[in-house]
This record gives sequence, C-alpha cells and structure tokens, in this order.
Amino acid sequence: MSRKSVNAENRKVEAMNTIVANNSPKANVKPIYERRALDRILSPLEDLAGRSQHLLRTPATRDGAPQMLIPRYLYLGERGGGDVIRLGIFAVIHGDEPEGALAVNRLVTLLERDPEIARGYALFLYPVCNPTGFEDATRHARSGKDLNREFWKQSGEPEVRLLESEIYLHAFDGLVTLHSDNTSNGVYGYVNGSVLSENLLEPALRAAEKFLPRNRRPVIDGFPARDGIIYRSYEGVLRSLPGMERPPFELTLETPQQAHLHLQVEATALALQTILQQYRQLRAFAQNI
Repeated sequence: MSRKSVNAENRKVEAMNTIVANNSPKANVKPIYERRALDRILSPLEDLAGRSQHLLRTPATRDGAPQMLIPRYLYLGERGGGDVIRLGIFAVIHGDEPEGALAVNRLVTLLERDPEIARGYALFLYPVCNPTGFEDATRHARSGKDLNREFWKQSGEPEVRLLESEIYLHAFDGLVTLHSDNTSNGVYGYVNGSVLSENLLEPALRAAEKFLPRNRRPVIDGFPARDGIIYRSYEGVLRSLPGMERPPFELTLETPQQAHLHLQVEATALALQTILQQYRQLRAFAQNI
C-alpha cells in the first residue's frame, strides 16, 4: 500500500488543463479532467447479475447521504450444512489500484462455473470502495484524503462512514481487502495477528504463487515480514470494529502492480477461492471438535 504518484497520462492532461486555463480569455473556465468510467469496470458484474441465480446487485447507501453510493454485489452460494458464512471482500480503496475490482469480476465468473466453491457463503462484494479516486485514477478520494487511513477514527469521509456501517451491520465472519503495490516484487499479505488469519493467508499466498512469485523480503512496505506475511499495519486501514470480543478474520492481499495485469487478476482470484475453501474446512473442523 505504498504511496503512488499520478500516472503519466493524467499528468499530461493536467498540464494541458493548466495551459488552457492560463490562456483562456474567460476567467471562469475550469479544468476538465479525463475520468475513467465506473460502469465500464463494473459491466461484467452487471451482466452476470442480470442472468445469475446467485449474484444480486445491491448498491450500498447511507441514510442522510443520498449522494453517497458504493457499488455492492451479493453472491449467495448454495446452502451448506451449517450457518451461512458472511464474508466481505473490498477492493479499490485506493483509486489507482483497479486490479482488485478486476479480480472480483474474475472470482464471480469462476464461481458461476463452479458454484460448489461458494457453498454456504454469502459474499458481500465491494469492487470499488473509492469511486471518485477510481474515476480520477488517484490513490486518494476526490476530497484529497487517503481513505485507507481513516477507518474507525470518526472520519468525515462519506465513503469511510458508509463502509464502517456495512462492516458493523453485517457482522462479517471475515474481511478480505485487495490491493496492488507498485514497489513490490511479488505477492504478500497482512493479517490481524490471529492464528486463524495466518492459517488462511499462507495457503492463499501459496495458491497465488502459481501465477506470481512471493515477496520474501524481511521488510515489506516498511514492516517486518516473514515469508510474505506482515503482522502489523497502518493505523486507520479498512478493518473490523476494534475491540470486538470475537473479531472476524482479516486479511489483506497485495499483488505486485508492475506485474502483468492478467497474472495479478488470476493470482488474486485463485487466492480468494483458496480462502473460501480453507475457511469452510476450518469451520467444519472446529464444529466437530
């Protein structure tokens, strides 16, 4: 989750806007920024939601903020043998990391082909948690804030407030966030320190290694790491409500952003499948003890 600069294309656009603004005879001329279309990256999910028996489009909105909307999809797997497992998957909390949204698209496509993977799950999918940052191709939201430093700090950012409400109200059994890191040479991840989280992340990273190498540096993103796993994190990252007696498992998957996009998407989708399968097995094992 290292800080990233605005890409070269946007810098050119900004330079041209400055030239136009400085030479325009109209004092009220405002720069026109090129924005990425949100509906384009969501089109695979929209298409599947229109014909799938499992995928529903249910945009998340917050009372009192009618203009604040974050795309949300609910994938309901076939009923399993126990309680429904509620899992939240969050992507593009940094607007310049669209790889996570593409991985969510890929995951749902794979689940449609093999519904058994999601048996017993209710998957709450948030493919673009930072819509304005995605549109502008910037790490931060249009407010200028890094949303992934604002959680559970009484933030005034509407995206953060909405996602906090989602996390609180849905009482997830697990949270997985997806990122890409342009300073990393391989896949790695963060855990919240629990044994369960580590036991899920390790097989997920092994699965991802079928497409990309693992980052095995002793220090990653400024934190001590062991075999690509980091046990600390930045303050204010997207996570469950602090202080819970029985917190959900929490994982963050990071792909090397400089790697081929296709490989990042496939690695993340396979890692997510592995988490689903592994957690269901661990739950079944615990219930039989």
